[in-house]
Amino acid sequence: MDEEDLEEALFARMRWNTPLSVEHAELLMDRLDLSPGLQVADIGCAWGELLLRVAGRVRSPGGGVRGIGVDTDTRALARGRESARQRGLGEHVEFVEADAVAWRETADRVLCVGASHAFGGTGAALKALSGLVPGGGRLLFGDGYWTAGPSGRAVELFGDEVLPLAGLLEAVRAEGWRVIHMSVADQREWDDFESTFRAGRQEWLLGHPSDPRAGEVRDWLDSREREYVETYRGVLGFAYLVLAH
Repeated sequence: MDEEDLEEALFARMRWNTPLSVEHAELLMDRLDLSPGLQVADIGCAWGELLLRVAGRVRSPGGGVRGIGVDTDTRALARGRESARQRGLGEHVEFVEADAVAWRETADRVLCVGASHAFGGTGAALKALSGLVPGGGRLLFGDGYWTAGPSGRAVELFGDEVLPLAGLLEAVRAEGWRVIHMSVADQREWDDFESTFRAGRQEWLLGHPSDPRAGEVRDWLDSREREYVETYRGVLGFAYLVLAH
């Protein structure tokens, strides 16, 4: 296995790069009030699994929705394109390599989950995204928040832009958004997210114990597991907000 394959193993077992169950995703799609003919954009989409599920849900003889995923990760975008092709959604969903901050095309429904850092933080993301959602549209905004007072190490990991949940909602209102729906990731979703993040490389390590890189991979896995359990498990939360303005 070369370095590229080892890098791909990092996300190989992840459904999407956020703590979210399938059932929770279905609830969020319900709250987005989807219907055929809508334009849907996923800003910071990675491999676009949520966008593809939106497109698959609203598939219809009239054409369903038109989706576009925006990210700078070429490997993730290639994975998204292949997944769209396999599901027969290639004509409905496009993946574009572009900077989220520079993106200016509006859409009826905009998804931005776990990408506020690309804009410089929560407030800046909410301000920028308001320009992408026309009146009558909706935004699914997913962002981290502190569930408890963070340690210095947690702040070092996630930055001082992270807010408590009440502060996150104040930031939403400050930018003129109204909350249509709010729900948060539960502990099982977090544990599954963190476990699947490590799982691809865990499997590689178990299959390649004598590889010269095995020690480095083992140290990375153990360090990440300790960091999660000791530093931010139960401290960092993640909120999913369906917003309109």
